[in-house]
Amino acid sequence: MQNRSGVAAVEMALGAPLVLTLGLWGAELGNLAITHMRVSQLAMQLADNGSRIGDVSMLEDLKIYESDINDLLVGAKIQSGKLDLFEHGRVIISSLEVVPGTEDTQYIHWQRCKGKRDFQSSYGAEGAGLDGSLDGMGPAGEEVSAAPGDAVIFVEIEYAYQPLVSARFVPDAVIRTTATFNVRDDRDLTQIYQRDPATPDPIASCNLYNGYAT
Repeated sequence: MQNRSGVAAVEMALGAPLVLTLGLWGAELGNLAITHMRVSQLAMQLADNGSRIGDVSMLEDLKIYESDINDLLVGAKIQSGKLDLFEHGRVIISSLEVVPGTEDTQYIHWQRCKGKRDFQSSYGAEGAGLDGSLDGMGPAGEEVSAAPGDAVIFVEIEYAYQPLVSARFVPDAVIRTTATFNVRDDRDLTQIYQRDPATPDPIASCNLYNGYAT
């Protein structure tokens, strides 16, 4: 009588590497998608919070302080968790406004940055647009612009994706995202203030590249 029992060891040995590779690749792509979402949410949260901050006063326009911006950046670092946002990426917060004395000339009044990644704003540095060269901030043809006497907080983030399994599955993956919100209340747009000029808070200058918000 013929024995037909056996073990599919050869087939398993040939198929296992392919199945394992596909599984790991799927896990990496899933993690990349989740990271995209987290970075996008961070940008939106920063822009939203940046549009709300200001010294509460019923008698004058809200003032914004360097310590307020530093708090925003500390919050972003905490929210990023294991992404380690400032170690592997960079955040740029810009205030888009209308040049004083003009009807609608857009310019970047102030700009603050944090993170080690070598990345500068795609729309210019602080002061860009004073010559009338800036139509707004955002993709060509879809720029956002500020209204006279108002401001728009525009956030840009660039982040170097950190692989879950191997960089071979997603080589050189860089995540870039933007978010924008109009300032919620009447804000003093003349400058960013120091709460105590005698002991000023650190400024998150875009000329500095460091890993942590102060």
